[in-house]
Amino acid sequence: QVQLVESGGGLVQAGDSLRLSCAASGRIFSRYAMGWFRQAPGKEREFVAAISGSGGGSIYYLDSVKGRFTISRDNAKNTVYLQMNSLRPEDTAVYYCARGTEVVPSRALGGYPYWGQGTQVTVSS
Repeated sequence: QVQLVESGGGLVQAGDSLRLSCAASGRIFSRYAMGWFRQAPGKEREFVAAISGSGGGSIYYLDSVKGRFTISRDNAKNTVYLQMNSLRPEDTAVYYCARGTEVVPSRALGGYPYWGQGTQVTVSS
C-alpha cells in the first residue's frame, strides 16, 4: 500500500516562498520517480516538476517554474520536496505529489498511479 501525504501549503503574498513536502509510505521509495502536479480552479491538472528515482539525476520542470521552483528528494526520509520561490498569483492551485512505477520520471499524469490528497497554495497579489 502506497500512501503520499503532502504538507506545507498556505496563503502567501506574491514574491514569497513556500516549501512543500510529500512523505511517502511503501517499500523502496528511492527506486521510483516522483512528481509534483497542480490544479487551479476550472483548469486541468498540470505537470510542475519531476525527479528520477535512485540518485535523482534527472529532473524536469514546467517552463513557467524553471528558475523559481526546485524539486528534491531525501530517500532516507522517504520524502520529496518542492521549494517554491518568487511565487506568483498564477501559481495558486492545489499541489499534488505523485509516485511513478519506474526510475525515469514522466511529465504525464498517466505515469503516476499513486497520488496524495493535495495541499492548497494561494498566492495573493
